[in-house]
Amino acid sequence: MTGTATTRTDDPERATLDKATSENFPVAPFFLPRAWRTDLMAVYGFARLVDDIGDGDLAPGGADARLLGVSPERAEDRLALLDAFEADLRRVFDSTPRHPLLRRLQPTVRRHSLTPEPFLGLIAANRQDQLVKRYETYDDLLAYCELSANPVGRLVLAVTGTSTPERIRRSDAICTALQIVEHLQDVAEDLARDRIYLPAEDMKRFHVQEADLAAATAGASVRALVAHEAQRARDLLNEGAPLVGSVHGRLRLLLAGFVAGGRAAVQAIAAADHDVLPGPPRPGKLRLLREVGVTLRGEG
Repeated sequence: MTGTATTRTDDPERATLDKATSENFPVAPFFLPRAWRTDLMAVYGFARLVDDIGDGDLAPGGADARLLGVSPERAEDRLALLDAFEADLRRVFDSTPRHPLLRRLQPTVRRHSLTPEPFLGLIAANRQDQLVKRYETYDDLLAYCELSANPVGRLVLAVTGTSTPERIRRSDAICTALQIVEHLQDVAEDLARDRIYLPAEDMKRFHVQEADLAAATAGASVRALVAHEAQRARDLLNEGAPLVGSVHGRLRLLLAGFVAGGRAAVQAIAAADHDVLPGPPRPGKLRLLREVGVTLRGEG
């Protein structure tokens, strides 16, 4: 999975949590009740660390590996680290985990009776990233998003006590859309990691070769492909948007922020004429605030 890179410090817990300020979408904004912020940051810490393991973005020196009981000889082995992280996650549910971010997560798990499944999904997505570098079909990509993105929304609903089957369905649509948007923003970064999240069948349809994605700027075929995938993300956001109106209070504002962030990012991609290769198109704050208002009014 992709994410905003940030230099890590010698304190693995602090370094991971500091990344919250550089994410595309607010992790635990100030207007939420303190208890929710605490629990959402604990969930974020888990998700961020597993992504850092999968992307090879851990701090030099192997502090995280030592905490997870991985030998120095295997500290660069991402699959070994993910296996150790999964073993430590299981301790959250039946004993005492080794890593401080997982110890931080344990009270949240107990308060809300969270199950291992969404956490295991995020680990599985990062394990898949080590083994699968290309996706043949859009359905293949959706199956990846089911692991890499949808568990986060499900955890937000669980932490806030608002899970229902219909809300989960809407949340899954939003989270998948946000993952697709992030993939579109980070085409060049992903390619540098030898990963392509654009479905191969779509690349063929739009006559895009892998070499085209390595160019400094996008040609007409790449722009058409990106526009096609962006429309898919927009449609998923519209499908998920009724989730916002199904809840109340500050949770409604949080969920509106997620939907609005995705819509604003799609608009920023369009404003760049779908040329994502020079760098990630990012929306400005005014555009984001405008989209929050539109989403809260149910006009999207």
